[in-house]
Amino acid sequence: MTSLAKTHIMILKKVGKEEDMKFSKMNYQRIQLDELRNEATQIMNQFEAAESGAEQFEIHKKYYALKDEVATTVIIARIRHDIDTADEFYNQENDYYDEILPEIKNLETTYLKKVFESPYRNELEEKIGKVAFTNMDLKFHSIDEKILPLMKQENALTSEYANLIAGAKIDWKGEELNLSLLRKYMTDSDRAVRAMACKKYEQFFQENGEELDRIYDELVKNRTEQARILGFENYIELGYNRFNRNCYRKEEVEAFRKQIKEYFVPFATKLHIKRQERLGLNELSFIDNDVYFKDGNPAPAGTPEEIMENGRKMYHELSKETKEFIDFMMENELFDVLGRKTKKAGGYMEFLPQYNAPFVFANFNGTSGDIDVITHEMGHALQGYISGKDPIREHADITMETAEIHSMSMEFFTEPWMSLFFDEQTEDYIQSHFESCAVFIPYGCMVDEFQHRVYEKPEMTPAQRHGVWAELEKAYRPHLSYKGYPYFEKGGFWQKQLHIYELPFYYIDYCIAQICAFQYKIWMDENYKEAWESYLHLCELSASDYFVNLVEEAGLENPFKEGIVKKMVGKLEEKLN
Repeated sequence: MTSLAKTHIMILKKVGKEEDMKFSKMNYQRIQLDELRNEATQIMNQFEAAESGAEQFEIHKKYYALKDEVATTVIIARIRHDIDTADEFYNQENDYYDEILPEIKNLETTYLKKVFESPYRNELEEKIGKVAFTNMDLKFHSIDEKILPLMKQENALTSEYANLIAGAKIDWKGEELNLSLLRKYMTDSDRAVRAMACKKYEQFFQENGEELDRIYDELVKNRTEQARILGFENYIELGYNRFNRNCYRKEEVEAFRKQIKEYFVPFATKLHIKRQERLGLNELSFIDNDVYFKDGNPAPAGTPEEIMENGRKMYHELSKETKEFIDFMMENELFDVLGRKTKKAGGYMEFLPQYNAPFVFANFNGTSGDIDVITHEMGHALQGYISGKDPIREHADITMETAEIHSMSMEFFTEPWMSLFFDEQTEDYIQSHFESCAVFIPYGCMVDEFQHRVYEKPEMTPAQRHGVWAELEKAYRPHLSYKGYPYFEKGGFWQKQLHIYELPFYYIDYCIAQICAFQYKIWMDENYKEAWESYLHLCELSASDYFVNLVEEAGLENPFKEGIVKKMVGKLEEKLN
């Protein structure tokens, strides 16, 4: 029996009967803030009374247990809300956590300050690591009781955005679709169908544009006020703190984006020109942006159930670790991937620490994106499953650029099994996937620069923000025409990007990680076994070290290093040729 299997047997004993592991059977009971405060106060008192580092660490384990319980409860409520945004009970629970989560974060910060200031800090640092203390310091500069009302308002605004997007009702030839389900028609092989679908997509944003502008304007002003109360000039530094950017900051990100503009945008433009020629077009319009072949993009064969079973077969064959992992996920029904009218848009992986169980949320819509879900999100899930056995819970506080390496690299590691999903279209899928990964990087950097520009000048009007986006489109995506789509042409396309509203400054993580994932792609083509062993090692390392050290420990080059983007573009061009 593997160590991972033993870990999960112990988890089963802890939570109860095996069927309790199924997501639908997981117990939910609302967190009562007063009870939580009492428990946390007891732990803090015990921690302060402890007379050695070893004794404090034993008390710290009680913090782990309480934090796991709170996180699991909140995540269950959030996922069930996202599965059906019309569910009144979980709508109320979602609103409740929007209200109390800032209080919970502040309570946790109070405890962590006692850990940080412990007279036995050296002993504690040996146990939980130096990174944990760096992250604590960032947290202390990110929250204060004075900003709790603003944090609650921020949560409410992001939920308002999510519900507005999830509630989209698009009439498609008599059928009611949401934005996720409409995506299938936006990549149809028939250009006229694409044009109609894209016009309906734009129409939704045009009709809701003022409301979307209002929500974002309030978010920008809210976050800026939080930052200024905490002593920052603007929200940028606070945003970086909240993402635990503990080994690089704004300067490194700006230098990275500069390299992307100089070397990757021209490379992506070459790919777009080749695609334009392949499609037989004089220019690439918005309606062609996600289409790679004249007869349409490769689409997965089979029903969603067959796709999931083929995913199981793929992970059975990839490695013993992925076999054990996929069986755990499937047997415990830790997925919700079918698109539905009242389901939240997008896809993600969440980790339920009390069950040591990942959960994958997605919206299948009949496109190749369905397969990306069971590679990308399952990369996140595998890392969570592997690192979940680590008793040091701080090691689970993984920074997002590291997390996205796990997901984006898995998309490449699973390529040898794509014939299970695409049959004779397999080579087309692999080609389109490679191109889409490459051309994403300029877009991701554009999202990041847009946010920096917005938060540097929070007084900008909505119209000025749209103007900034339109300007950045010309710099990062010079190939693209929005002719015929006036709302997007004037700079409204960014409103579809939930990260801009809900997770400011997250998006650059995808770009940093994609450079690392391309390194794995080149490595695995030369020595698959060696690259896979490195990948597993990176999963095991989790957040035990700083990002720049983790990638070097795994045998990758630091993506912030001067010249790495130019070097990567050269290797990718060689691969294409």
